[in-house]
Amino acid sequence: MSRRLTGFTPSGDLHLGNYIGAIAPIIAKQAVTDTVVFISDLHSLTLEHDPAEVRRRTLEFATILLAAGADPEAALFLVQSHVPEHTELHYLLECATGYGEAQRMIQFKEKSGRQNQVRMSLLTYPILMAADILLYDTDEVPVGEDQSQHVELARDVAQRFNTRYGPTFTVPRAVNPPVAARIMDLASPGDKMSKSAPSAAGVLRLLDEPDVLRRKVMRAVTDTDSVVIYDPERKPGVSNLLAILAACTGDEPQRLAGRFDRYGELKEAVADAVVATLAPLRDRYLRLADDPRHVQAVLRAGADRARGLAGAKVRQAKAAIGLLPG
Repeated sequence: MSRRLTGFTPSGDLHLGNYIGAIAPIIAKQAVTDTVVFISDLHSLTLEHDPAEVRRRTLEFATILLAAGADPEAALFLVQSHVPEHTELHYLLECATGYGEAQRMIQFKEKSGRQNQVRMSLLTYPILMAADILLYDTDEVPVGEDQSQHVELARDVAQRFNTRYGPTFTVPRAVNPPVAARIMDLASPGDKMSKSAPSAAGVLRLLDEPDVLRRKVMRAVTDTDSVVIYDPERKPGVSNLLAILAACTGDEPQRLAGRFDRYGELKEAVADAVVATLAPLRDRYLRLADDPRHVQAVLRAGADRARGLAGAKVRQAKAAIGLLPG
């Protein structure tokens, strides 16, 4: 059985695009795929941050995933910083990675260009991401286009390490989500829905109240005409609504387009589908959030399980690279 790993960095607010593209596939596959799900809290330290917010969002994200249906009995479910082997392997992999490889990462170039002072962790976190992946002998990593380069780095480092020091790591492969899972911002349909969007007006957050979800959909940007067709290039706003409806109902956006004569009808249907999809998740989240000790206990148990796997892999890597056993 292949092993699939997905991480969630606790920054911003999880939204419908995250649910459709990352969370729902985890729930659908965890019974038939060896699944690792983790909150990558260490990655949130690469930029200026509020420590209290990192702690709050780490617990919030874990609670949302459990509310969505992540099963800690079926999947390995943990917080990254609770398993110190992530950072231990990170250093060993740095010793097999070139400076130029890290510097070429597109996200480093983009983010460092917007800052006066750049943290070293912003340069090296793709190597930590490689450690996250290689630590668990991961076969598949579901990622969008913006993260594919990081999986390629993990592949390169794994292959180089295996060649120099002997077979140690499984070489992972990126698995791209389907195009239909690409959910755009309702207020700016040329942009992907984002956890860190400057405005929440076009972002369907997983913890939004049903009335808020409905209001955002009804105010979504469409077009000057009233023709309902699926054409992402020429009619991005309407096509995004159709894509959202398709993702929530399991239908095809092209076929759904033929059911509506007016934008108002389409928006009503999309609002109903979004509320039907997210309201039960929010209700379960609120119940779990009332007992944070339960969620924390789940995370401790997950870390204990993870350390069994991670510890063995780090010992193997340390022996291969030339370190004496402790």
